[in-house]
Amino acid sequence: MIDPHVYREMGLNDAEYAQVETTLGREPTLTELGMYAVMWSEHCGYKYSRPVLRLFKKYQEAMDAGAVENAGVIDIGDGQGIVMKMESHNHPSAVEPFQGAATGVGGILRDIFTMGARPIAILNSLRFGTLDDARTRYLFEHVVGGISHYSNCVGMPTVGGEIYFHPSYAGNPLVNAMAVGVVPLDRIASAAAKGAGNPVLYVGSATGRDGIHGATFASVELGPDSESKRPNVQMGDPFAEKLLIEATLEALATGRVVGIQDMGAAGLTCSTCETAAKAGMGMTIDVRRVPQREAGMTPYEIMLSESQERMLAIIEKGFEDEVAAVFHKWGLNAVVIGEVTDTGRVVIKDGETVAAEVPARSLTDDCPTYSLAASEPAYIQEVQSADLSHLPEPEDYNAVLLKLLATPSIASKRWVYDQYDSMVQTQTTVLPGAADAAVLRLRGTQKAIALTTDCNPRYCYLDPYVGAQIAVAEAARNLSCVGATPLAVTDCLNFANPEKPDGFWQFRRAVEGLADACEALGTPVISGNVSFYNETPERAILPTPTVGMVGLLPDADKRVTLRFKSEGDLIYLVGDGRPTLGGSEYLSV
Repeated sequence: MIDPHVYREMGLNDAEYAQVETTLGREPTLTELGMYAVMWSEHCGYKYSRPVLRLFKKYQEAMDAGAVENAGVIDIGDGQGIVMKMESHNHPSAVEPFQGAATGVGGILRDIFTMGARPIAILNSLRFGTLDDARTRYLFEHVVGGISHYSNCVGMPTVGGEIYFHPSYAGNPLVNAMAVGVVPLDRIASAAAKGAGNPVLYVGSATGRDGIHGATFASVELGPDSESKRPNVQMGDPFAEKLLIEATLEALATGRVVGIQDMGAAGLTCSTCETAAKAGMGMTIDVRRVPQREAGMTPYEIMLSESQERMLAIIEKGFEDEVAAVFHKWGLNAVVIGEVTDTGRVVIKDGETVAAEVPARSLTDDCPTYSLAASEPAYIQEVQSADLSHLPEPEDYNAVLLKLLATPSIASKRWVYDQYDSMVQTQTTVLPGAADAAVLRLRGTQKAIALTTDCNPRYCYLDPYVGAQIAVAEAARNLSCVGATPLAVTDCLNFANPEKPDGFWQFRRAVEGLADACEALGTPVISGNVSFYNETPERAILPTPTVGMVGLLPDADKRVTLRFKSEGDLIYLVGDGRPTLGGSEYLSV
């Protein structure tokens, strides 16, 4: 009899545990229990957010077709596609900022090149508490250090982003990473384990004990014991990632890779069950064959480890040695650990012992979902009816301007972006600081793409629906101001505890605003991420639906930057120019 304390500590409630027993027709093993716990966490299963995310038409279509992939793809013509994705690494960065931020970069890059795309750029959106706090300064310095270390070492340009400071992020910083790649549309790779009898290849770094239950850690609020969760934070190796990028793209070029997926959140558990379920197949693996860097690891630890720089590949039978040789050439592990079956079940063996045997779809498609209660927070009516007409006009506008320019959220971020190599790969034509969007020329063409990330969380606090729309509109303006036509959106939806009605209301209204704005502008949401439980015992973060957007310039030479060009040029204010101070930095200082 499993003690309820065990599964509750893993993140399962009583009803979910009962569903596990009903599905299996018996009491689960410890390994099975751990697999269900991570896959049914909000971080992996989206059990609270999935019903709301169906408001995004592209997501709904992909869900209905069983075609959700690691990242989204948008056609840019001439047989090329842009692959893009944004994800969060908030909780890991709160307890181990350097590695938390670094592995956030590594994980988002793997989502790109597992699609067969070559990554060409990274952006980030960062939120911290106020800089008068020593802990905030420590987090800020080490998050930036982790991003720059990983991206610079892997040879990936960090070309843009945003940084925002507000007391609500004290103790719970937001670290959102966005990556973009280019892929021939006829060579997009899928994460489906097709073909009974096809071998399953483990590639990349060896498995250790780092990151175990990292997905579960990301699905709870931060509290006083969060520092003890450091073992839940993964450790990154950017040099291994660089080898993995090149080896994976070369292996895909052989045409012998049937399916491939990154071992990200939930590690081997996620990659085995998701690839099998997507193809309607099963899979059998032997964890004894998994390369391990620590002695005495149990099946539970191996299946739940979130060690970095690892992939699972399904290979056409008979060609596993050819594909493995590609990875070996790059100095990487490549070991056959199992095969695809037609049983629909994921079987985890430990030598001759069966450690777990579960229906693949029960871990993915059958993850329970919930329609949570939502109610408008009490503060909304108060802030939306606030009368600002009594505010006095400043006596010295120059002094006001200087004070605003000195605030950390507005002041120059040169100290940050000077740590990033923005020119590596030599495609960046508009650098950080030169415009509110980055521009990268596409090799072999005259075209360029523009990239931006945007969100004003104060607007979203005052009105999540309108604030989310403003974030989409700002991103589109930033792209148009460099000469690009906006094409598509990836998002990272950062919110507080969804199990509190006011927190879930903020989330739902923001998604409604994003969906409506993207529909109006013709910029579909093609990928994204949800990060809940961003709060501490003291406070919740401001609702922060970060928008990443890509646009296309037919002619890279016609890009535009923001600086004044020539004396005598005219300056125009475009738009209706309605004055409003709501949600402004001015009111906060």
